[in-house]
Amino acid sequence: MAEDQNVSRRDFVKTAGAVTAAAAALPALQGAPGIQTVKAANDQVQYGLIGTGGRGTYLLKHLKGIDSGRCVALCDINEEHLKHGVDTILTNPKTFKDYRELLAMKDVDAVFITVPLFVHFPITKDALESGKHVFCEKCLVFKPEEVHALRALKAQHPKQTLQTGLQRRYSYFYQTVKQMVDKGILGDVHHIRAQWHRNLINEPSTAWSMKPGGDKNIDNWRIFRSMSGGYTAELMSHQSDISDWMFGSQPEFVMGLGTIDTLKDGRDVYDNINVIAQYPKGQKFTYTSISTNQFLPFFNGQRAQMGEIIMGTEGTVEITVGFDAPVLPIAWWYREPPKKAAEVTKAGEKPKPFVAGATMVTGGGANGPIPIMTSDTQFTGKEGFLDREVKFARRWLMAKGIMLQEEQKNPVDSELEGFFESCRTGKRPLADMETGLADSVSVILTNMAMDQGRKVYFNEMDKLGVAQTAATPAKKG
Repeated sequence: MAEDQNVSRRDFVKTAGAVTAAAAALPALQGAPGIQTVKAANDQVQYGLIGTGGRGTYLLKHLKGIDSGRCVALCDINEEHLKHGVDTILTNPKTFKDYRELLAMKDVDAVFITVPLFVHFPITKDALESGKHVFCEKCLVFKPEEVHALRALKAQHPKQTLQTGLQRRYSYFYQTVKQMVDKGILGDVHHIRAQWHRNLINEPSTAWSMKPGGDKNIDNWRIFRSMSGGYTAELMSHQSDISDWMFGSQPEFVMGLGTIDTLKDGRDVYDNINVIAQYPKGQKFTYTSISTNQFLPFFNGQRAQMGEIIMGTEGTVEITVGFDAPVLPIAWWYREPPKKAAEVTKAGEKPKPFVAGATMVTGGGANGPIPIMTSDTQFTGKEGFLDREVKFARRWLMAKGIMLQEEQKNPVDSELEGFFESCRTGKRPLADMETGLADSVSVILTNMAMDQGRKVYFNEMDKLGVAQTAATPAKKG
């Protein structure tokens, strides 16, 4: 059993079939198979999940409560992980060590891909070519050539859903803030600042800690360049996607500083990163991820680790997706102080003394927090006396920062429900392939900027990896 729990990277690649000829091993998958249609009773999407480690099992916990899909197959090369997945989902799924055997199942409509980043693309490629709908966790791809290859591949499979795991796009609060930005409620938004800070000194047992075996042990995949994009891929990608979404475009260029300052245990991904990206209209996204402190200076310090602050000329929003209950998404809106009309001094009149802006803000209180409300605190006009008073009390407590107004539904549930809906109806996912590829490009170029110590322009991606993509022969249908 000990050997099963310590799967080597070599065995992982071998068993997962992460090679260009992987599909050739299954003649049934060659050619141009038809798209898997949803066949189950009551229109459930029958799905398989590839990778029942930490993230895969986390998704299974959420999938267990979603009636629009049913798990019929699981795959992992680690027997303990596989058993844990079966015990989590409780639908008696078929189990496999080779994902290609799962893809050969005719009664699998869709697959979830929750494996280490460096094999996202080959498994996604095989899944699309087998006719399945695909949900692949971020980042969607790992290398520049995979950006171009996946875009070309998806064009050959236009009716199959390809969604990536960027759950903030499915959050009620984030969607509300996006509308506030688009409608000008925050004025002109010029700056977004984000962080994801952890204290790995006090949490040495996390997935970011070194396990025995170094880069030969697949359990260490997050902390080696050969398998991971580091904090940029695993953490920043969520928040740079928010920046692209709010600003409505990809950056023009990015620069940053990445260092290994504290966790000097043989890893080669940075344990501290500082990033600045500039967008075409001059907007800025600034980001930090550190390993020595988890404090979040938003929401009166009531949350930790990760969050974004979106700043416009008319207001600011603090927002975070949080974790699972009871720390669900939350957002606070701060209005800018009212504009002060310019005062004209009459001839011979003594100028009035200058009043600092901070004094005016403190006195007026115009920029105090206004919690963004969910439906349970909205007034409908049909409330009874007690219900109305409870809503007034909750709003008052929220405005004072005493009570948190949280989203009623976890965005992870919403994104999974959205995936099943897309599989059934063909509806375009909110986090579709192009969103996932843009996010992957940000990660690839940000790491390049830190590695090379220069500004990296996003149009460089037009040429990066193109030669490798062209050299790969297209699969004959």
